[in-house]
Amino acid sequence: MLAIDGGTKVRATPFPARHLFGAEERAAALKLFDQAVASGSAIHYSGPEELAYEDEFAAFMGGGYADLVNSGTSALYVALGALELEAAGEVVIPPITDMGGAMPVALMCLVPVVADAAPGSFNAGPEQIEAVLTPHTRAIVVAHIAGEPADMDPILALAEARGIPVIEDCAQAHGARYKGRMAGALGDISAFSTMSGKHHATGPQGGVVFTRDEELCWEAKRFSDRGKPFNTDADSNTRAGLNLNGNDLSAAIGRVQLQKIGAMIERRRQVAAQIEAAIADLEAVRLGWRVPETEGVYWFMRFHVDADKLTVDKEAFAAAVAAEGIPLTASYRHIPSYCKWFKERRVFPGSDYPWGLPAYKGDRNAEFPCPNAIAAVESHFIMSIHEQWDEQEVADVAAALAKVEKAYLR
Repeated sequence: MLAIDGGTKVRATPFPARHLFGAEERAAALKLFDQAVASGSAIHYSGPEELAYEDEFAAFMGGGYADLVNSGTSALYVALGALELEAAGEVVIPPITDMGGAMPVALMCLVPVVADAAPGSFNAGPEQIEAVLTPHTRAIVVAHIAGEPADMDPILALAEARGIPVIEDCAQAHGARYKGRMAGALGDISAFSTMSGKHHATGPQGGVVFTRDEELCWEAKRFSDRGKPFNTDADSNTRAGLNLNGNDLSAAIGRVQLQKIGAMIERRRQVAAQIEAAIADLEAVRLGWRVPETEGVYWFMRFHVDADKLTVDKEAFAAAVAAEGIPLTASYRHIPSYCKWFKERRVFPGSDYPWGLPAYKGDRNAEFPCPNAIAAVESHFIMSIHEQWDEQEVADVAAALAKVEKAYLR
């Protein structure tokens, strides 16, 4: 009998918590505090720890330039600002994303245009992006949701042919690879979140802007620090900008985390591969479709449910699996064009800007139903895994999925 019907659970004990920070991060933070106490000065920003972290992050990416900021949302905002896009233009945004991956566009007085997902994916596809490009398009934001890289080569070809810059949103994709190349090093500039819970963290919140273009990184640094004239001959602030800086304390924690990220990613891939192998014989459940020649990093795993083979829908199936003691989320419904702020254009109070900007010449009433994204959300549930799972967690996940499928299979 299924647990949801009163039977015995597959897993009666909680899954192990993720221990993101340890003694090394604690020691790095306390060292900075000890130095501050001894010297009588505060912990700095743009200090030696931050500069070292930026160099080490760039090395992790295979070379380039980085700017540590205070959140992943800020990282996307700064990436947009660094590109100096003309106001009232359009920016293509992902079909499924945390709203921090969409709102910065509107806050830059740019009109967000939502590209649908590729069939079976949570990420935008090249055909879907091409369908929403217009003469007003100024940039394309591509997110690698769940740590699964989008199909970047045809997207980059589309953008290059039109002279449109590409921003990669790598908040969930630290270390993911596309055809052997690092996600985040494919487009013009990229944004990472390093908040607690991501693959590597700089503390409770944090973010990184990365690019292989040195001058573009300097522009990011200027924009993220109130337009200070870094690497220029100017004697005053060069442009308006916010104070979105990272700091030495966050950087010190992040430097330790960067030393661990390789092993962490490898272990997540092992866990995901073990789960995939363990459920290979199931008829109605499998891992979600992924772009060929990609190496994901599994911020979460996507499971596709073929409801036509079951006597219940995906939601009921997921609820039954959860009742067996498995930590999952039935739906990842983060679709910008269906959100209240987007539909009601609640960005700048008292106006419908940026859509209502007089300079905007596009379709002010465009709608973005995103049928592929809706279909993907409705046919998948997600499960967060982490590097501290072992064989027992894998076995319990597989056993619960098999038990529930057997009960509901037509």
